Amino acid sequence: MTARRVLLVSPGFHDYWQAIAAALEQRGHTVETHVYDAPPSLPGKVANKLLHDLPDAVTPARLRTQLTDRAVDAVREHAPEVVVVVKGDLLQDAFWDLLDDRRLPRVTWLYDEVRRTRYTAETLARIGPLATYSCTDARALGATHLPLAFDRRVAYTPLPEPVVTFIGARYPERESALERVHDAGVPVRAYGRDWSRGLGDRLHTHTLRAARVDSAGELSRSEAYGVMAGSAATLNLHGDQDGFTMRTFEAAGVGAVQLIDRPDVSDLYDVDGAAGELLVFTALEELAELAERCVREPRWADGVRARGRARTLAQHTFDHRVAVLESLWA
Repeated sequence: MTARRVLLVSPGFHDYWQAIAAALEQRGHTVETHVYDAPPSLPGKVANKLLHDLPDAVTPARLRTQLTDRAVDAVREHAPEVVVVVKGDLLQDAFWDLLDDRRLPRVTWLYDEVRRTRYTAETLARIGPLATYSCTDARALGATHLPLAFDRRVAYTPLPEPVVTFIGARYPERESALERVHDAGVPVRAYGRDWSRGLGDRLHTHTLRAARVDSAGELSRSEAYGVMAGSAATLNLHGDQDGFTMRTFEAAGVGAVQLIDRPDVSDLYDVDGAAGELLVFTALEELAELAERCVREPRWADGVRARGRARTLAQHTFDHRVAVLESLWA
């Protein structure tokens, strides 16, 4: 593939744009990045709430116009040969019109189900080619199915501790799963702002009831990698999703023993018997048994760690995903 000047237009979500940019550069491209969801006129947390957490009827239209104008300016300033858009549903027609006018090759990668975005069918029909982490959307849209990935370039230090961890938002079904493991006598710890017992975090998240399991506050991505790598096992609990979260690839990629609630992960990893790369559970009783075994039999668990990490580094890094994006814009 010929090296190109690439403009990466991405949300700031956990700085994953850095992984995509580095992978593009690894393939020889010159990359400029525009993080589109950071309006300069509002504090970051306020802007994030307005743009991502509230419905269109509540989100001020001027904010989306402001974001679009800045993205248009970025295209004009950097004069790219290719544009890679990640998610991009906050950008209005003026941005896509400019790409059309300049006949710029582009590709858009969605890390959410379309029903959770602000895209209309008309917009989706014109912005392709499309890649999506959702199998359902890939079939419905005629898009390329492209799962998420592991960022192999993040430095981290494993923090060995015989505890089963969970890193993520505090939802009732997740809390029930952790309590079931805890009640089986297995040490458990949850990380996240709405799990935290800190007064500031509890006031910020309006969380009045403390978690029954051991808990701590929010982690950086590097800290999360270290916690997962050093845990006896770490949980990956999905909700109403048909795509696999970034955590699927991160946990395996750092060499964690991953306990996951999705049997269909077998499309990505081996989950069978002695060759298993992840541990799948379909009931809370099974989860508790697997968690207890991870603590009780660390040598057995180490085999799962090694196999999951090897598979991830061989097939599921951002370098692998960027090669697919490259083929789509060609």
